[in-house]
Amino acid sequence: MKVMIGSRNPAKYMAVQQALEGLGLKGSDTVSIDVDSGVRNQPLTDEETIEGALQRAREALDKSGNAEFAIGLEGGVVLDNTTSFPVMICNWGALVAKDGKEYIAGGARIPLPAAFREELLAGKELGDLMDLYCQRKDIRKHEGAVGIFSDGAVTRLQMFEHVCQLLIGQWKYDRKKQG
Repeated sequence: MKVMIGSRNPAKYMAVQQALEGLGLKGSDTVSIDVDSGVRNQPLTDEETIEGALQRAREALDKSGNAEFAIGLEGGVVLDNTTSFPVMICNWGALVAKDGKEYIAGGARIPLPAAFREELLAGKELGDLMDLYCQRKDIRKHEGAVGIFSDGAVTRLQMFEHVCQLLIGQWKYDRKKQG
């Protein structure tokens, strides 16, 4: 079975791989390609993050030729002035099957430093802010903000793997229903 992944980010690729293996689809031919999310580099709402994930999955499937499905994963932030947590991470995934069915699933949320809000509104990406905050490079390709702010309890890969499990599980359920 061929599965497309709409990103070359190693954390996203590994998340899909591990979810496939954990759900009994080991040995799937997975292909990771760069695709455009169709949204800003740093999505600032759930809706925009979902749209980015859907766009990644749709474009990856279009470029595949013969994949069973494609998965798009998108990390974003949600800005909210109505709570005591004005900046939260959000993560969404989308699976688009060759029959045209689309599935979405979301990941965990944790607050980010309130000081990030203005930088995000000014157009900075969370990954760049995290690199500055931690004085390290490529946090987004490793544990991500969730890994840093949960002290490693949950990494970006684990969070995206959970999203992928939810996506693939929905797809498997529908296939089982159809007989």
